[in-house]
Amino acid sequence: MQKSFVITLVVALIGAVIIYALSTNVQLVVSFIAGVMLASLIFTFVPSSSAAGSNEPYVGPTMTLYVGNLPYRVHEGEVKSLFGEYGPVNSVRLVRDRKTGRRKGFGFVEMSEAGAKKAMNKLNDYSFQERTLKVREAKSQESDPADQNKES
Repeated sequence: MQKSFVITLVVALIGAVIIYALSTNVQLVVSFIAGVMLASLIFTFVPSSSAAGSNEPYVGPTMTLYVGNLPYRVHEGEVKSLFGEYGPVNSVRLVRDRKTGRRKGFGFVEMSEAGAKKAMNKLNDYSFQERTLKVREAKSQESDPADQNKES
């Protein structure tokens, strides 16, 4: 059974018991129906945690994007919210210099494949905090050594 259904049933039973205890001439069936209505109102007006943007990572097909020409002062949260408009974002990694700890102005965003394709189309050459972003599909680190020799 679904967790929300069990919670609704428990709240309905509690509501039925409370209404039945407060009024002696109300039958138990009417109390149960009133409890169900009360529970449905609670679930209608109180947002659930799963509907309010869960922190669970996206588990479908993903794509990693290279994002270049980022402002040096940008934070992971800002990049995540920008790319989050186009689909679920699993991670944002902004690259830092090992010696100084300063950001280098580029990073990687892992997100849903469909969202990544939309983001590439919409955010490439997009002006973000006075910088023009460059968004491409990231190349894997496990590329063929023969390909690396061709690039040199």
